Amino acid sequence: MIAAVYPGSFDPMTLGHLDVIKRASKMFDSLTVSVLDNKAKNALFSVEERVNILREATRGLPNVSVDSFNGLLIDYAREKNIHISVRGLRAITDFEYELQIAQTNRKLSQGALDTVFLTTSLEYAYLSSSSVKEIAAFNGDISQCVPEFVAELVKEKFKNL
Repeated sequence: MIAAVYPGSFDPMTLGHLDVIKRASKMFDSLTVSVLDNKAKNALFSVEERVNILREATRGLPNVSVDSFNGLLIDYAREKNIHISVRGLRAITDFEYELQIAQTNRKLSQGALDTVFLTTSLEYAYLSSSSVKEIAAFNGDISQCVPEFVAELVKEKFKNL
């Protein structure tokens, strides 16, 4: 059985993330989408909220599970006996950043964790969680960026800020 992990902040989860999840779920026997609990970032949603959002968005994908972790990805992957990390790429600048992380993870894991890159589908190449939050902060329409239920949750968060 080939298992993979798709780690990320997912704050909020976008249609681009969902695209990568759906495509990766067809490539691997099991895919764990895991929310990084990064204390250095000021997140819009709590880790628990992001896990719940991802569970709702992926409930129709039987080989996808959702989890969270803190610390190093290599430690999490070792604990879960996962040897493949999935990362999405939107542009060449993403590749430069992600390649460095992939090489570091491979070195630190002594070759136990490889990274598979999936290029984002063209219709989502412009998307980022940061841009979604910026649009929402100015009361803009994010319906083309995130699932409908996520758009409502984001709007609600910004009302209460």
